This record gives sequence, structure tokens and C-alpha cells, in this order.
Amino acid sequence: MPTPTRLLLWTDTPGAYLEAIAAAGLSNRVAAETLPRAQSPTPEQRATVEAMLALSAPPGLLPAMTALRWVQGLTAGIEGWLALPDLPPALTLTSARGTHRESMPENILGALFHIAKPYAAIAEDNRAGTWTRRMATPLNGKTLGILGLGAIGQDLARMASAIGMRVIGTRRTPGALEGVTQVYPPEQTSAVLEQADFVLLLLPSTPATDNSVNAAMLALMKKGAWLLNFGRGALIVDADLVAAVTSGHLAGAVLDVFRTEPLPKEHPFWATPGITVLPHIGGGHPERDKTVAKLFVDNLARFLDGKPLREVVDRQAGY
Repeated sequence: MPTPTRLLLWTDTPGAYLEAIAAAGLSNRVAAETLPRAQSPTPEQRATVEAMLALSAPPGLLPAMTALRWVQGLTAGIEGWLALPDLPPALTLTSARGTHRESMPENILGALFHIAKPYAAIAEDNRAGTWTRRMATPLNGKTLGILGLGAIGQDLARMASAIGMRVIGTRRTPGALEGVTQVYPPEQTSAVLEQADFVLLLLPSTPATDNSVNAAMLALMKKGAWLLNFGRGALIVDADLVAAVTSGHLAGAVLDVFRTEPLPKEHPFWATPGITVLPHIGGGHPERDKTVAKLFVDNLARFLDGKPLREVVDRQAGY
């Protein structure tokens, strides 16, 4: 019998991954070890582990893991791995892209309802014991512009179109998409900004996208439009967004991701009327480890069989 492949599950919640390995019939093909995030791989693990599941790694670790050939990241965003100054060039890195689909489209739709419907204000009225007549704004007939029509954007487009919203957006690869009226290439982002009542950011963080949502881009948005960011915090020039909302050019913003998390108490987003700060709730849900585990064991079987892996990170593209 071949020697089992050494596998390290460097996570505080290894149960779902161990169960998935067993359910997939791979237990006898791997020697799986678990390690809490607060601990560092041992010298033996650094010398023998061939595959690893992890949230991140500190500089200096990966080059020391001399047998390591594949890392499965736990998140869709992989910029932390790519920022490592010593990321081995031959190491295969896969992301958890697509595993947020159960909750993120719903949470984004919830943000749209939060903007359009006065339930938050009514909850405050309830606490004060006051009856205040408030008006709900219809989403039906409004235009949602999605920058980054990937899997999550496409799921959201179907949901939004079902309640009568017109959906447009950008995507690197052309082609018609269900629920999307018009798909533009990234070079025509301005066409989306000029039409959309709500602009949703679902872009990855790359050298090309970081700081792209700046004063010039915000000025192209319709007066009174809203910005929603469920992509990456580095996309936005924070001071430019505060200025656009404060001036009244934008009605406001709902933000779920930030350059620094938790968002520092002194950050101006907290004190800017019209900006809602969410504590990065977009993709999380109670069963997410089980969802990521499905992708992981599929990739693990492929790795063991020498087949191409899913969601391999394109280092040149940055995601």
C-alpha cells in the first residue's frame, strides 16, 4: 500500500473537514493531522506535510515546509497569501471561491432592503414608543449595477430580477447571463455607474482594482445613488467615499469589508451619516465549514490522483 500523503488541517474547526475526508473514502490515503491556529507547525510537520488547509501563513513558514506542494485557502479572497514575500513559486494555491453562495446573495439583498425600507428606523421608533409614519421605497424598477458578475453576482442578479430590479454589470468574459439585462466589459464600467441606482462591488483585490473606487469613479455615479461593498476593503479610497456621501452626491453606502478589520473606532465611516458599517457578515453562516469541506475533499481527491485542482489561484491576475 502506498505511503499516505501527509495532510495538515491548520484550523480551529477541523471537524467538518475530517468528516468530509472520511465520507469521501480518503481516510486511508492521507495521514491527516490537525493544528489550532494559535500554534505553529512543528519541525516534523514542516519537513513532511505535502498538503495543507489554512486561513493564512506568516512570512518564513512556507519556504520551510519543504515537502509542501498544495495549500487550500479557507476564503475566496487570497490577497494575503499573494502578499507573502516568500510565497514559493512552485506551490499550488487554491481558494475557496464560490463557497459564499449560500449566504452572501441573501445578505446583499438584505442590505438593499435595509436601504429601501424603513425597518431600522421603525425599530428605533418602537424602542422610543413612538408612532411615526414612514415611507418605503420600491426596489422594483430600480437599477442594480454589479461590478464583478461572478458566481455570487449571478445568483444575486437572479434574485434581484425576480423582485423587478433591472440588473446590469461588468464581467471579464462576455456573454448573456440570466437575470442580467446588459453585461459590460470592465473597460465600460462607467456605463454601469451612470445608470445604476445601487452600485455593488464584488471585485477581487488586485493591483488593478485597489483604490479604483476613488473620487473620479464616484463622480460618475448617479446623484443620489448608493454604493455597496461586499468585495474587498482595499477597493475604496475611504476619504473619497466619505466626501462623496457628505457632499450629498451619493445618498449613502453599505460597507461589509474594510482595509482594517475590525474597523478602528476613530475611522470616519462610523461618524458619517448615510454610511452603514457591517461587521463583515457577507459570506459567513453556521454551516460554512461544511461547504468549504466539499470543495476541499474534491480537490484533495484530485490532488491524490494527480488531476487538475479546482479554483487554482492565478497569481498574475491576483485571484
